[in-house]
Amino acid sequence: MNRKPLLLLSILALAGCASQHLVQADKAYDRMAYADATTHYEKALSKIDDRDAALRAADAYRRMNRAQQAATWYAKAEQSGPLTAEQALHHGQVLQSLGRTEEAQHRFANVLATSPNDQLALSASDAIEGLQAFFIDTTLFTVSKVDLPGLESAFSATPYKNGFVFAGERSTGSQRENPWNGLSFLDLYEARPTASGSWGNPIPLPGKVNGRYHDGPAVFDATGKVMYFTRSDYYKFRLNKDGSAVSHLKLYRAELGPDGWGDIHEFLHNGNDFSTGHAALSADGNTLYFISDRPGGLGGTDLYRSDRLDDGWSAPENLGATLNTPGNEMFPTVRGDTLFFASNGHHGLGGLDIFFTVREGDGWRTPENLNYPINTRHDDFALVMAPDGRSGYLSSNRTGTDRIHAFTVNDPTLILTGTFRDEEKYLPMADVEVKLFDLTTDSVITLITGTDGVFRFDLKPDHDYRVMGGKNGMFTESREMSTRGQRTSRTYVEDFNLKEVVIDKPIVIESIYYDYDRWDIRPDAAVELDKVARLFIDNPNLSFELSSHTDSRASDQYNLVLSEARAKSAVDYLIRKGVDPDRITARGYGERRLVNHCRDGVECTEEEHQANRRTEFKVTKVGAPLP
Repeated sequence: MNRKPLLLLSILALAGCASQHLVQADKAYDRMAYADATTHYEKALSKIDDRDAALRAADAYRRMNRAQQAATWYAKAEQSGPLTAEQALHHGQVLQSLGRTEEAQHRFANVLATSPNDQLALSASDAIEGLQAFFIDTTLFTVSKVDLPGLESAFSATPYKNGFVFAGERSTGSQRENPWNGLSFLDLYEARPTASGSWGNPIPLPGKVNGRYHDGPAVFDATGKVMYFTRSDYYKFRLNKDGSAVSHLKLYRAELGPDGWGDIHEFLHNGNDFSTGHAALSADGNTLYFISDRPGGLGGTDLYRSDRLDDGWSAPENLGATLNTPGNEMFPTVRGDTLFFASNGHHGLGGLDIFFTVREGDGWRTPENLNYPINTRHDDFALVMAPDGRSGYLSSNRTGTDRIHAFTVNDPTLILTGTFRDEEKYLPMADVEVKLFDLTTDSVITLITGTDGVFRFDLKPDHDYRVMGGKNGMFTESREMSTRGQRTSRTYVEDFNLKEVVIDKPIVIESIYYDYDRWDIRPDAAVELDKVARLFIDNPNLSFELSSHTDSRASDQYNLVLSEARAKSAVDYLIRKGVDPDRITARGYGERRLVNHCRDGVECTEEEHQANRRTEFKVTKVGAPLP
């Protein structure tokens, strides 16, 4: 029996079946029904090799945030030919979200080889190179998932009353299915805490706000009776679409009435050919922030603002290239002058990362990544700070699907430590009395060093301090420091080498030089004299002589007068800085105490002459000055 015809018929049957699945897959892909598309692509690709189908399957999985499947199909497509720059970028992004950073870096390098100015590839590549910076301090936040019963996904929590409102999806059951991912369309829900501290069953917002298609996320004004929310562009039972068959998102305003949310009005600056959504509202209700992919942006979705006018809202203003990138900026929230937002265009761990920026005049500071554990290699977005400024919510798909997570803010661990040593012997000093003055709260802590000479203090964020140490027979020294602006844990190190107090022993003040034939204090000398002033003030039981010396040029009498003028100038400066005038005297020695060979008639360089134009101090008395 000849089996060849049967084999040929089987092959033809398989090819025909695969072709039918490809036709159905492509139709689903074109209408953005990605869940349906991937099902048919998988069936078709199990029977035939088709590079274009593999790429479309990869892209569909990527859009559904199913990174593992997307990476698999990108890799299979790459086996039969190089990817385009855009495809390689997307492949790198899904690999990065999977933690496969070396492979991702290789794809970003491929993009940059053909498109060296691709900002998204450059940013992603740089972020991988500096990966450890995202983990510089993992103790600053505590993050935990919020369990909301009955929902497949939930995101964009907005504090409301004693709970929060959010956008969520359920499994479809008998409901209409969102073809993008096979779940229900988004609705707005309210969650409230139970007496046990858990969260009760989410309740759909009452009224007309939840329609047939997507509704959410939302933000409320200060009264809690006006809501701005994102909604699919639809009319009755039909989605409105542009000329490319794409349905966009729009912003709407609703008011709370006796029967729930109603009186719904469309935002003036929506468009039919682009999306507008993700509203955030300033505390006074006069500035509306949102995202849009309207024409004129920098790429993807950008951040915009609109100001309240007497007759509506001002024309949208793009927040500029400091915040917006060729990627997507999304999910803005506002707290005071601080704007939080998510982006996949700035340096991040992968997917969307959460950033913050602060308004400065008419612009914004460079955005800062909130780092791990706020951000992960997955999508992290929609951070909202609670009124206490110490807690809040964020959204993330780090557990596999979009979920709301609660977070608390922890203070950074700030420590001051150091060692006191004898300057001459360079040995640790025991029994040094060390004081930490909190200049912010006007309080002081004192300790005594042990045999190792080490001291340690715990510090508070955004405080100013002075640390001071001394013991009998040694100079007391102090330094000022500040923890202001320090947001990550840090150990400050301040080591002290204490000098022995010896009557009439000159101590050169380094870098106190004068211009030739001058006695005024140079800026570089002022820096060093400030340190001397601190030393004199820290040692109120000592009296000092401050002396000035000249080089050998000019006459002896002239140099004596010049040195006295210089010494007096330095002493006057120290008195202005707070040194007790009864404890300090000025003395000029002219050229009588040269430190090198540059006497009269000896040729020297300017540097050698300047070494003689020095200032010294010495202790003249131990004990309080006479009244």
